[in-house]
Amino acid sequence: MRIGIVGYGNIGRGVEAAVTQAADMELVAVFTRRDPASITTASGAPVIAYDEIVSMKSDIDVLIICGGSATDLPWMTPELAANFNVIDSFDNHANIPQHFANVNTAAFKSGKVGIISCGWDPGYFSLARILADSALPDGDSYTFWGRGVSQGHSDAIRRIEGVKDARQYTVPIEAAVEKVRNNEHPEFTARDMHLRECWVVAEDGADKAAIEEAIKTMPNYFEPYDTTVEFISQEELGEKHGGLPHGGSVIRSGRTGNNYEFNNTVEFTLNLDSNPYFTGSILACAARAAFRMYEEGQCGAKTLFDVPPAYLSHHSREELLAHML
Repeated sequence: MRIGIVGYGNIGRGVEAAVTQAADMELVAVFTRRDPASITTASGAPVIAYDEIVSMKSDIDVLIICGGSATDLPWMTPELAANFNVIDSFDNHANIPQHFANVNTAAFKSGKVGIISCGWDPGYFSLARILADSALPDGDSYTFWGRGVSQGHSDAIRRIEGVKDARQYTVPIEAAVEKVRNNEHPEFTARDMHLRECWVVAEDGADKAAIEEAIKTMPNYFEPYDTTVEFISQEELGEKHGGLPHGGSVIRSGRTGNNYEFNNTVEFTLNLDSNPYFTGSILACAARAAFRMYEEGQCGAKTLFDVPPAYLSHHSREELLAHML
């Protein structure tokens, strides 16, 4: 499979690593809206201007689009689906139905396949939710994120006046997790489930009290949660908080039996040293599935709900039957 990558940020580098390690994939090129001469890829793959991408449609089987969900993917994925099989990690949950419809229109018209929202949430966690809900229809599902760095929340802090740099960790409240595991079927508010932990580097002379107040009262991001703010040096931030770990759990607690007398818990958990590199690995295996579905004559928008698990795997059907089933 001949793969192209659009965008060379954290996710793009994660995809690059996954593609170059896959025996059935070849990385053809990285496409960028920046000056191509300013980028050197880890794999040595050529870097080409985004404006030239359509001229290479015959050289690429699947494009993996690594832009942001806020301003890039809503227009970029449908635009590219007009000429390519495409994969993205669109993660604005509320807007997924509209994004799906936009990609579906473009991909049906071109006869291509577009698999959207292929991260770990949405993506892997979505599969965990649907599998658990299907087996335990009488029950409740809960999703806990972290402990891990939220890149969006970290960026929101960095936009506050007087902030030089910041990292924000989403932290599950362990007592809430245990209530779910104990089949108590609790009803939670956002504050009941997660803490927000902020590590902030302030500009010289900045009003730290004002920064802390701005963080804790920020609507949607921090106001609904119990939030801690700690000020540290740039050196300490780099030393102790330089990575991008993340993870979390999907837990469903449900009842079975003639009188619903039996309690059951299904739990799916991720612990990730690097959020973008794991996300890149999911995007790469989704590209494998898109290529196989296209070869069968399928087209239109898809999600991981629509992909047979075997299509994601690099193993042959014989190997899957012998070792995975």
